[in-house]
Amino acid sequence: MHTIRNYIMAESLEQAWELNQKGRNNIIIGGNLWLKMGRRNIINAIDLSSLGLDKIEEDEGGFRIGCMATLHDIETHEGLNKEFQNLFKEAVRHIVGVQFRNCATVGGSIFGRYGFSDVLSMFMGLDAYVELYDGGIVPMREFAWMRPSLDILVRVIVKKTPIKVCYKSQRNVSTDFPVLTCCASYMNDTYSVVIGGRPLKAIAYEKQMALNDESIEAFIEEVSSE
Repeated sequence: MHTIRNYIMAESLEQAWELNQKGRNNIIIGGNLWLKMGRRNIINAIDLSSLGLDKIEEDEGGFRIGCMATLHDIETHEGLNKEFQNLFKEAVRHIVGVQFRNCATVGGSIFGRYGFSDVLSMFMGLDAYVELYDGGIVPMREFAWMRPSLDILVRVIVKKTPIKVCYKSQRNVSTDFPVLTCCASYMNDTYSVVIGGRPLKAIAYEKQMALNDESIEAFIEEVSSE
């Protein structure tokens, strides 16, 4: 377990960012489900719960998912699942249980960029971006391979780009970490397959081809050989 000296309820993102810049012993608190598994001495634990970042907002262009929205929020959000063919429900439904998903946050799941993450693999398969307090808006696939920083992930942005998409994962036990994840999509005349749940971070394969049975089979062979 970790030790926290000061628990601070942030009054603004600016205050949270400034506190977080004071070193690695200061940390943004998400759901605290992965963090509590380690041992560390935390000087300032910075809570963003009072900043209204737990909302999922929809407009004509897409969705804005606040960093404090939970995995159960995206699992059950009618708009997200209608737009993306129940992708969000399928991608997170095996993650431990509803009680866990009611605590785990989208921001914490993405910012950690864990190799085992269903959530990261899923978002990398979409036209998705992260909004960082200091770094601005960054494509999800680019963010996944960026070096860790002391920035704050404010929200995830998912555009309503026309897409065909599905998600599958392989687990040895139904609620355990996945041993393989796959988010496959067809968007902007491009096939994309994101493979995660591996020792390294999730990786994306892309190829621009017409949507037909022959091109699908050819792309499957190409990705499998890699």
